[in-house]
Amino acid sequence: MLIKKIGIPDAGGNGTSRREEEQSGNGNGNDTAVGVGLGAAAVNRTSDHSGQTSQLDAMRNTISGVTTLTRGTVLMDRYEIEQVRGVGGMSTVYRARDLRFANVLRYTAIKEMFDTTTDPSVGRVRLANFEREASILATLNHTSITKIYDYFSLEGKVYLVLEYIDGKDLESMLDDRAGPMPEDEVLRWSIQICDVLNYLHGHKPQPIVFRDMKPSNIMFDNSSSRIMLVDFGIAKVFQSDKKGTMIGTEGYSPPEQYRGIAEPRGDIYALGATMHHLLTNSDPRTETPFTFHERPPRRLNARISPATETLIMRALEYDATRRWANAEEMRQALLAILATHSPNEAAALNGGVAVGSSTAASQPPQSPSQSQQPTQPQETSGVSLKPGPSRMAIPGTAFMDPSNAPHLIGDSTDMLWDFASEDEIRSSPIVYKGVVYIGSYDSNLYALNAKSGEFLWKAATENGISSSPCASENMVFVGSEDHILYAFDTIRGRKVWEFRTNAPIRSSPKINNGLIYFGSDDQFIYCLDAKTGRQVWKYRCWMSVRSSASFSRGNIYIGANDNHLYALDATTGALRWKFNAGMSIISTPAITDGLAIFGAMDNNIYAVDLESSYAAWKFRTDGFIFSSPAVQAGRVYVGGVDGFLYCVDMKSGRLVWKYKTGGQVTSSPRVHDNAVYFGASDKMVYSLATRDGALRWQFPTLGPVPSSPTIEDGIVYIGSTDNKLYALAI
Repeated sequence: MLIKKIGIPDAGGNGTSRREEEQSGNGNGNDTAVGVGLGAAAVNRTSDHSGQTSQLDAMRNTISGVTTLTRGTVLMDRYEIEQVRGVGGMSTVYRARDLRFANVLRYTAIKEMFDTTTDPSVGRVRLANFEREASILATLNHTSITKIYDYFSLEGKVYLVLEYIDGKDLESMLDDRAGPMPEDEVLRWSIQICDVLNYLHGHKPQPIVFRDMKPSNIMFDNSSSRIMLVDFGIAKVFQSDKKGTMIGTEGYSPPEQYRGIAEPRGDIYALGATMHHLLTNSDPRTETPFTFHERPPRRLNARISPATETLIMRALEYDATRRWANAEEMRQALLAILATHSPNEAAALNGGVAVGSSTAASQPPQSPSQSQQPTQPQETSGVSLKPGPSRMAIPGTAFMDPSNAPHLIGDSTDMLWDFASEDEIRSSPIVYKGVVYIGSYDSNLYALNAKSGEFLWKAATENGISSSPCASENMVFVGSEDHILYAFDTIRGRKVWEFRTNAPIRSSPKINNGLIYFGSDDQFIYCLDAKTGRQVWKYRCWMSVRSSASFSRGNIYIGANDNHLYALDATTGALRWKFNAGMSIISTPAITDGLAIFGAMDNNIYAVDLESSYAAWKFRTDGFIFSSPAVQAGRVYVGGVDGFLYCVDMKSGRLVWKYKTGGQVTSSPRVHDNAVYFGASDKMVYSLATRDGALRWQFPTLGPVPSSPTIEDGIVYIGSTDNKLYALAI
């Protein structure tokens, strides 16, 4: 017999507190949702090791209709049950002593799961599924994953033997605080969670999706001061066999999970919901699902920084393709925010080195999807013409709701017209033969009359467009999230050809001598014949390529997320040299006076000699550089995630001036005459004097502005994540 009982005197004391009863045994709270039992290591919601279990033992036959093991029961002649730590609808968690270590007090967590089926054949299938998944999880090795030591089945029940965590789950910590958690603390926890998600999602041969991220399934381990994920949803194999069974917890689970689809980006949504809960103390289980856009974090807690709110709302996008692409991308954005608050803590979480030394690809935090925002009373995909001259760019609600507009400091400029697409515009416009072309996340490339904003045509792709178009020989080219580079004729927008890669195209195509060059997230740099779309060559990098190509001396120069700037022969694709910046390069290099000038995610602006491939100089900023530099009259202009627009001397790399905006500057500046133009995540478009950085004007939009301006015939064209393309007087 493998189950036996031995007599152990009760440890005495005053019994379990009412709070512990409520947390550990009510079967509601953390287990009210959709079917995954109590967290595997949510077994120790307090740090109490006293063994005071009398009230829980007395309740054991009334909780969830389940009979719990009594104190002193020994399983497999090894694990002695000491305390019930939690009871849910499908499982019970105990603290047990491992008797194999006779001279050492070693605790383990025992998770007992129930098979509710009455069909023996179904039971056998479920048991086989459980054993297979438990075997996989037992191979995991990460400091933030609770270790599985053993599993076995006895008398119709299945048991997991798990690492015992000395700490509390985050939901209990939130309850104890009775108010929102501090932002920096949540950022630190979330960085650690992204690290473990990155590990799980990269599992071979298949990714492991956590599926039930929520505060009660995340514990803070007092002994290691680390976050631990404690429930991998093994109990799911004992649930209904119906196709598309929802696994997870209502309020935290992403919409696709309700359809039975579990993929890594679902964990990113659930982490966003968890951060929202911790920072606002607003429980998503009490709200209508998928309504986070109605209660952004800062509306509930004004102390939260705008950057953190933006990051969370991107994680909570209804459309999975619009969330953070992966956990590492989200982790890098979290590190960047934490570094602005506490550089030393960010460095500690980044392997002991300053933020900016990771090799992972990242994107800066973007705004929440406007598709989730309340619809403005305006015509979709239409043009608004400014009715007359004015110094203010917010003449009335026909163009912009003043109650939503950011505070203006100083003058604005004349808005000549705007055009509304059906989703965010992160792409940058171009003007070709009197027509402005712009891509939108509504999956369309638009062609508009550059003077009037009149709609001419739109060409559909199969997914959102963040790549910026280019044009030549009456064709316009653009890449899409659908993995395809498109060529459309400029007259009617008819597709001429398409070229498919193996991942999204976020690099913007560039034309040179009849050839088109671009990068893809499939890690290749491509060269195609612009007329036919036929591949001329491709070059393999080691991470995604989101930078765009620049040209000089028969070579192309392009950055990659594998940390390198590549110099390739433009005709053959042969490698000339590569320069290691130490971190991802998304910035497109500016080529001038024998230098390639670009920014990197190690926070530096570099000037690399085209002949020797050595750095002539580098300039240190306080944030990632995604912006691509503009060079004019011996000065370099480039934006930083730290919120500054920098002006640097091209020869020496010394700072000339810098201008502080109210948000991140990922837009690439454009210089015209004596002014520099760019957008920022504070929802503004800026014009500064090149001489000293003095503000000439700023124009408010209703969303962050990652788009870069194009200037033609005295007009500044720039897109915004408020879905609009703006034409502004210079």
